[in-house]
Amino acid sequence: MNIQRLIILVFVVFAAVHTLANGKAEHTVLVVWDGMRPDFVSPELTPTLWQLRTNGVWFANHHSAYPTSTKVNGATLATGLYPQHHNILGNSEYRPQIDPFSSFGTDNLKQVRLGDALMGNKYLGGPTLAELVAAQRQSTAVAGTKEVALFQDRLPRADTGSTNPVLFRDDTLPHSLWDELVKRLGKPPESKSPNEQRDLWTTRALTRVIWEKQIPRYSLLWLSEPDLTQHKHGPGSREALDAIRGSDRNLAHVLDALAKHGKRDKTDLIVISDHGFSSITANADVKKILQRAGLKVEQKFEHPPRQGDILMVGLGGSALLYVIGHGTNVIQRAVTALQQEPTTGVICTRLALPGTFPLSEVRLDAPHAPDIIISFNWNRSPVGQTAGSLAHEANADAKITGGTHTSLSPFDTHNLCVAAGPDFRVGVTNTTPTGNIDIMPTISWLLGITPKPKTDGRVMMEVLTRSTGDAPKTTTRTLQTSITVPRGEWSQHLTITEVEGVRYLDEGNGEFKAK
Repeated sequence: MNIQRLIILVFVVFAAVHTLANGKAEHTVLVVWDGMRPDFVSPELTPTLWQLRTNGVWFANHHSAYPTSTKVNGATLATGLYPQHHNILGNSEYRPQIDPFSSFGTDNLKQVRLGDALMGNKYLGGPTLAELVAAQRQSTAVAGTKEVALFQDRLPRADTGSTNPVLFRDDTLPHSLWDELVKRLGKPPESKSPNEQRDLWTTRALTRVIWEKQIPRYSLLWLSEPDLTQHKHGPGSREALDAIRGSDRNLAHVLDALAKHGKRDKTDLIVISDHGFSSITANADVKKILQRAGLKVEQKFEHPPRQGDILMVGLGGSALLYVIGHGTNVIQRAVTALQQEPTTGVICTRLALPGTFPLSEVRLDAPHAPDIIISFNWNRSPVGQTAGSLAHEANADAKITGGTHTSLSPFDTHNLCVAAGPDFRVGVTNTTPTGNIDIMPTISWLLGITPKPKTDGRVMMEVLTRSTGDAPKTTTRTLQTSITVPRGEWSQHLTITEVEGVRYLDEGNGEFKAK
C-alpha cells in the first residue's frame, strides 16, 4: 500500500468513533446543484425536486459558508468545518510555500498533493465524510463534473483492486477508472452552456457504471449547473432556466437508478447547492483603487515580491489581499482607500482595523489567511425578473454582464437544501437556520459515526424523524462599525444568526457617504 495513503488512513481511523447507526436508511446520496438559488424551485421549473420537497423537508433558511464560493463550500460539505479550520478560503488562494509568485486553484490535484506534503496530510484540516465512511469499511462513491468533488476523498490509491471511486472532472481515483468510464460511456462532452450533457455524462458514470453492482453506503454527485450558465448569462435568464431544468432531469436519473436497484425508499437523499447567485451590475477595480493610493498591487508577481507588495486574488463577489510582510501601514492605507469606494461592501482584516471586522467574525482566521478580505457591495434591485445584484472584481473597462457570487449578499449566502428519505420528516418546512456546515455532522450522526475532532456544524435534529418536534433556540444580532475617512464616513454591518453555538452569516454590506 502507498505509504502516504497508509498514513492518512491511520489518521482517519483514529479520527472517528463508530457505533450503531442512528438512522434507518441503508444508503445516503448527496446531490449538489452548483449555484442553485432556492427561489427557483417550482412545480413547473423543477418538478422532480419539487416532488422531493413535498415528500420531505424544505430548508427555508439554509446558509452557505463565506466566501460563498464552490471550493470553500465543497470543503465545508466534506468536513463540517468552518473555513478557518478546513483551510480552504477561496476558489484561488496565495500561499507562498505552494507558489511564491501567484495564486493557485485550491482544488487542483497537483496543488492538493503538494499541500498535503507540506502540511502533514492536512491540506484539509479535518477528515471528510467519505473518508470516515471508508474507514468503517463501508463503500463510498464520488462523482463530480467539477474538480471540487476531489475534496470528498483525495486519498492516493492503487490503480488495481481499489474501491471507493472518485470522479472529478477529467480524472479519477484510481486513475484506471477513467479509461473504463470512457470505454463504457464514450468521451465526456466538452463543457458548454448549458452544460446538461456533461452533467448527464457524470450522472451516468455514477448511476450506470459505479453503481452497476450495488449502491454504496454514501454517494455524492456534484453537477456543474446552473452555476456555469448563470455566470455567463445571469440568474433568471432563459439559458439559466434551461440549465436548471437539466439539473432536474439529472436528479430524476438518480431517482430512477435507485428505484431500479430497489433502494429508493431505503435511501436518504439530500439535494443542496454550494451557494446562491447574484447578477452583476458594477465592476470593482481593486487594483486601480489601490494603485491610486500609491500601493503596488499585482495579480501575479513577475519577480520575487518585496515587503509592502500586495497580491490580489479576485473571487468574483469578493477579493483577497495579501500584503507581503503584513506591514500595518500598508494594510491601513489599503483599507482606507477601499472604505471610500461605493463598490465596497464589507471589509474584514487580520488586524481588526477601525471600520472593519476581524477575520474571526466570518470564521476565516486561518494561519494562511489574507490580510484583507473584501465582500463587494450589493442591493436587492432586480435585473430583469430576478432580485439581487452585485459588484464584482473586474477591470473598470470590462463589459458588465452575467452573474457571480462569493459575497455576503443574502442572495449568495442563502442556498438550496431539500432532504427526503426514511430519516427525514415528511412535508415539513424548516425555518430554523441551517447551513452547509451541518450536512456532514448530520449524515455522520445518522450513520453512527462521531467525527473526532468535533465538527463546527450541528446535527439538524429538528428535521429528523427522531426529532422531539422542539425547534432549537435561535439568536440573531447585527454587528456594526463606522469610521471617518478623508473624504467622508464609512460604515458596515454584518448580520449573524446562531443556533446551538453554530454561526450562520445572513448578510453584510457597507456604505460610503461623501462629505
